[in-house]
Amino acid sequence: MKDYLPVSKADMERRGWQQCDFVYVSGDAYVDHPSFGTAIISRVLESHGYKVGIIAQPDWKNKESIMVLGRPRLGFLVSAGNMDSMVNHYSVSKKRRKQDSYTPGGQMGKRPDYAVVVYCNLIRSAYKDVPIIAGGIEASLRRLAHYDYWSDRLKRSILLDSQADIISYGMGERSIVEIADALDSGLDVKDITFINGTVYKTKSLDGIYDYELLADYSQLLADKKEYAKSFYTQYSNTDPFTGKRLVEPYEGKLFVVQNPASRPLSQIEMDDVYKLPYMRSYHPSYEALGGVPAIAEIKFSLISNRGCFGACSFCALTFHQGRIIQARSHESLLEEAKLLTEEPDFKGYIHDVGGPTANFRFPACEKQLTKGVCKNRQCLFPTPCKNLRADHRDYISLLRKLRALPKVKKVFIRSGIRFDYVLADKSGEFLKELCKYHVSGQLKVAPEHVSDNVLLRMGKPENRVYRQFVKEYKEMNKRLNKDQYLVPYLMSSHPGSSLKEAVELAEYLRDLGYMPEQVQDFYPTPSTISTCMYYTGYDCRTMEKVYVPVNPHEKAMQRALIQYRNPANYDLVLEALRKAGRMDLVGYGPKCLIRPRRGETGSEERRRGSATGAGNKTGSRGSGAAGNKGNRRESARPKKTIRTIHKKKGR
Repeated sequence: MKDYLPVSKADMERRGWQQCDFVYVSGDAYVDHPSFGTAIISRVLESHGYKVGIIAQPDWKNKESIMVLGRPRLGFLVSAGNMDSMVNHYSVSKKRRKQDSYTPGGQMGKRPDYAVVVYCNLIRSAYKDVPIIAGGIEASLRRLAHYDYWSDRLKRSILLDSQADIISYGMGERSIVEIADALDSGLDVKDITFINGTVYKTKSLDGIYDYELLADYSQLLADKKEYAKSFYTQYSNTDPFTGKRLVEPYEGKLFVVQNPASRPLSQIEMDDVYKLPYMRSYHPSYEALGGVPAIAEIKFSLISNRGCFGACSFCALTFHQGRIIQARSHESLLEEAKLLTEEPDFKGYIHDVGGPTANFRFPACEKQLTKGVCKNRQCLFPTPCKNLRADHRDYISLLRKLRALPKVKKVFIRSGIRFDYVLADKSGEFLKELCKYHVSGQLKVAPEHVSDNVLLRMGKPENRVYRQFVKEYKEMNKRLNKDQYLVPYLMSSHPGSSLKEAVELAEYLRDLGYMPEQVQDFYPTPSTISTCMYYTGYDCRTMEKVYVPVNPHEKAMQRALIQYRNPANYDLVLEALRKAGRMDLVGYGPKCLIRPRRGETGSEERRRGSATGAGNKTGSRGSGAAGNKGNRRESARPKKTIRTIHKKKGR
């Protein structure tokens, strides 16, 4: 029977169920689509014969809301949803967001802060002895001691604060079935200590021999350097083949044990997951509320792969999905694409074919499937490994097949494109294919910064690599007679970025003639190398000290420099340039970022800025009438500004 899973007792009765085997509690609304973890895990369990009910966004202030499906036979599954609940709720400035795309009608406030902890404790208050298995991105990234940006402190494992019994971390298809089978066999949840991809707690290490002991939580609190070392040990043990069992003690009386990660799914197993009987939409009960906004982004998109070997320091993918690429077959993706074309509101456009990184279709090298990833080396950073398999032929073939489907007008690629991986493929065929068929006016890429010092901390390639990609992208579009642009994603205030580097980025944008309409401040989310830097002041990979901009005002200045053309940012830009010792960029010359203020003849800005502006022949004019007219404006001959939205020719 293809239908939504039960969300009420009436639904259970229609299926002839007296009791659910598992009740899945989620911070997201119920969307039965393979882009949602709740749907995947519940459908995988269903395919193994288990009865799963869904409680989506329960009222955490009312114990009754967690009891609407009754006591499950085997246990509760708990997830905050597709996002960490704190990221879902707050911007990097810690201001409350206005909309929750994973809630009917986009309504904010339907899930609590620290949702996993709250939901698990709510369940425990209602059912004292029912097994609780926590999973999803929030539990996965908080499975051991972690820095929490919103409370600005080091928190202990979420397993302890939530009172859950087990965490299923990473992509949990394997581990959740093994947990279910163990519980179904009659095994007590406290004895389920042997499953890869899980974390459990114990009062004794007797019987555990093959582990690496991390620093005690009390040591981590006392010494940030110890936390940096501990985190890098965790980061280096995320691989299913080489990763060790890790033990984190709590005053030597309680131990949190992280088993090695689950091994990646094979292509056949991936295909099996995505052909399960998803309804591919949100639950009909949400229709009156306007539906769930998040469905719009993924309804006509295809997930082709998992994992990423890109090594971005600010990304948690390594900690969650791992570095080994897992990909679906062409047949599986074509079958799903045909389903999309049959949707009544399909207009001929497939919005995306990708994953964390669109153009990764197989492991970086063959040995990863048997021996795992290299512990002390990255595949692309700082330069591509000599063993890297840089080949886009499979992806090109897939895209061609999708374009050839009846009813398909265009196939877009919206997932991230690794431009250094594109350059590593010397054939150049993918770049041609990309520009010719899969870009609609503009292509979004993520150089993130231009300073090599900052890029080194970010785990991104040197700026020369991005410049080379820009050059080749422009040349390819010229050859194809296309007028298409690059839209670079940029990040301000990342560890390693001082005002000096922020000014360097502003100068690059000046020369490019580009002002981004949106700038992303670095957001210290749980369990990334960059967040570890932010908290400790050390790069955990080298234990070098790193400059970290933490003052909100400095962060505002760094962000303003990227948008220095915006008149609203003038004061911040001026202050930043003064503090950076770059008043040569205040004046009237072509290299200046801003003009002096109105009526500031003889001011520091006039003396140091306009007089010393690089190549400035007009700076000596002073700031009389001409200067007054130019207050907070571009120079007399402004560069053409490329914005993030471009008008097509003929419009």
